[in-house]
Amino acid sequence: MFPKPIEEKSVNVRISYKIFVILALLIWLLPLGAMFMTSFRSLADINMGNFWGVPTEWMIIENYTGVFQTTPMGKFLLNSLMITIPTVIGSLSISVLAAFALAKYRFKGNILLFAMFIAGNFIPFQILMIPVRNMTVSLGLYDTITGLVLFHIAFQAGFCTFFLRNFIKALPDSLMEAGRCDGAGELRIFYTIILPLIRPAIAALAVLIFTFVWNDYFWALVLVQSDSVRPVTAGLEALKGQWTASWQMISAGSIIAALPPVAMFFAMQKHFIAGLTLGSTKG
Repeated sequence: MFPKPIEEKSVNVRISYKIFVILALLIWLLPLGAMFMTSFRSLADINMGNFWGVPTEWMIIENYTGVFQTTPMGKFLLNSLMITIPTVIGSLSISVLAAFALAKYRFKGNILLFAMFIAGNFIPFQILMIPVRNMTVSLGLYDTITGLVLFHIAFQAGFCTFFLRNFIKALPDSLMEAGRCDGAGELRIFYTIILPLIRPAIAALAVLIFTFVWNDYFWALVLVQSDSVRPVTAGLEALKGQWTASWQMISAGSIIAALPPVAMFFAMQKHFIAGLTLGSTKG
């Protein structure tokens, strides 16, 4: 038995549900609102303990421009783009081909190989810290953008393949048979039939991978040491002093760092929702 939709519940249940949703949303947004207001405050205002009230002195321009003047924030943002964009392209390119092979071709070890992709998603990434760091050092990829890109591509390939394989598996085999009857080769079938049909799923996955890699902090600390390679998530640490921290600058930098994934989500919102709901209904 499936639960009834909320629209079919009693009036009291619907009202309670709406009140609970609003309260949960306010609680979830409260830290974000506090950080947003802190990015407008002066250091003196923070030292006086005014964390939740209206800023006594608005420092909007000073804080947001000071982030770029006092720290290499522009370089950090550029590094994040140089890491994230190739990772999204590389992981999707590899995973689409792997998912197509696992979904539509029968060969020995198919299920075992697919199970390995799934199992890789359940490995805690913390236990990979020392082996991955030693491997990047031995290959000369430590503290390089190339090393971070290659690692993220390898790490995201399992999830991407698992995600896309299920979409491709749901496509009818008759589409491929029709292409073969028309004389199309396997690569042409892939590019002209399969790829256009899973475009919403690829768009949704691109948004997810972009967000995952852009917000990565753990591997940015493990595999990067110098500011010339450091992405923006780890670069925010540069705003902390030895004895004091400029919380207004950290908050402003955090807001700036959050803008690219938010902008990408809204730019691809239609494709993202279409990709997540693809195959949810039939007929």
